Amino acid sequence: MSAPTIGIDLGTSGVKALLLDGDRVLGAAQAPLASSRPQPGWSEQDPEHWWAATCTCLDALAAEQPKALRAVRAIGLAGQMHGATLLDAAGNTLRPCMLWDDGRSAPQCAEMEAAVPSLRAIAGNAAMPGFTAPKLMWVRRHEPSVFARIHRVLLPKAWLRWRLCGEAVEEMSDASGTLWLDVAQRRWSLALLAACGLDEAQMPRLVEGTARAGELRPEWVARWGFEHAPVLAGGAGDNAAGAVALGAVRPGDAFLSLGTSGVLWVTTAQHSAAPERGVHAFCHALPQTWHQMGVLLSAAASLAWWSAVANTDESRLLGELQAQSQAPAPCWFVPYLSGERTPHNDAGVRAAFLHLGAGTTRPQMTQAVLEGVAHAFRDARDALAAAGTQVAAADLIGGGTRSDLWCDVLANMLNIALRRVDGATHGPALGAARLAQAALTGEPRFPRAAAGRVFEPRATLVQRYDEAHARWLSLYGLARQVPPASSESITQDRIA
Repeated sequence: MSAPTIGIDLGTSGVKALLLDGDRVLGAAQAPLASSRPQPGWSEQDPEHWWAATCTCLDALAAEQPKALRAVRAIGLAGQMHGATLLDAAGNTLRPCMLWDDGRSAPQCAEMEAAVPSLRAIAGNAAMPGFTAPKLMWVRRHEPSVFARIHRVLLPKAWLRWRLCGEAVEEMSDASGTLWLDVAQRRWSLALLAACGLDEAQMPRLVEGTARAGELRPEWVARWGFEHAPVLAGGAGDNAAGAVALGAVRPGDAFLSLGTSGVLWVTTAQHSAAPERGVHAFCHALPQTWHQMGVLLSAAASLAWWSAVANTDESRLLGELQAQSQAPAPCWFVPYLSGERTPHNDAGVRAAFLHLGAGTTRPQMTQAVLEGVAHAFRDARDALAAAGTQVAAADLIGGGTRSDLWCDVLANMLNIALRRVDGATHGPALGAARLAQAALTGEPRFPRAAAGRVFEPRATLVQRYDEAHARWLSLYGLARQVPPASSESITQDRIA
């Protein structure tokens, strides 16, 4: 019988720690995080807040499950991707971490693609402001004194691993989101690093997500009362960890994540890139496995934004609607609150309501928000199809899936069956704990998540959404043409 493991998920809005014994969840703890937006298009966090939140979670597990925690033998890490955490030679953080939704480096994306014409072939992705490499080019140009002192560049969860065990190690799925990884070969690209003024010595050592990647430092073993120092697994980026939790580890396995951002994921047996459509082609956290993703920057975040603007709880807004879609809303919403990745690769475009009239109601606008996100997911589905990947069915996860209506809209918009996963709330933390089990035992075991309600498309509504989407396709161009009311020049450069 394997020993208990811990999965730690370093998310954007909080840290979660999960205590797992086999398939039994023994305990979980969470601590919130906040982001800073000092200028339009900027998004940052202080890494020390990650550490404080992690300590809060592990302290809580130690208090609630002291016996089980003492027996833990492995810890897995999952985390938000793309963040640029910069350390000097003494290990001091040089500036706040620039996050995945930070759009300031759009001009540097064009510079990087010009400097390395083969970038897309090597990295498998187009240069986008959310990725790590353009952020470093921005620092080199705008904060040269900081850049000159960089000894190490770590992604958020690699920084957390460094605090836990003192080793600079990263795994393949998270490294894929830097634009420095040769994704097909699963190694750092010296050419892509050189384009940013960096070298391999400034990068963490690479391992697979199921590999052992350090051992907890003695002071933390003592603090949390472990009998033996747990090993740390390579772990995974947040989406790959979520895939492991779902058991989406075989070619063709697919899921749709309706979280703050949105993801349409398909596991693949080989590296297959389609950067011209904004499709992400990354390594999976498992050896010799890859995946494709269509990514939306504002999915459930769109409803959260509308809830704040309407000064009404999301549950009340959703309660004003029917439980099942009957027809498309009479108005439109484009969900580009922070720009968009798939398929537009545009950090500058912004969200909008369109075709509002004197008789437009709040419920109609709420429905338009749900449908706008669904239209954007359809764009992502079509981008994957253009890359040769057909999605026949998918699991459904994320906080937005609590709405039956939203799930129904998505099934009809995409014309595929969507299976809502029961008990998927643990997500990446559960995936991280299972990767820890694999690192500990050498025997990967990733069972498929329990089945929940299946949302089937209905032919009549599918046809109406088909017709609506044909008109939707013109809305991006309209949104792109509208100039900002005030200067946001750093986010207005589109990457071709």
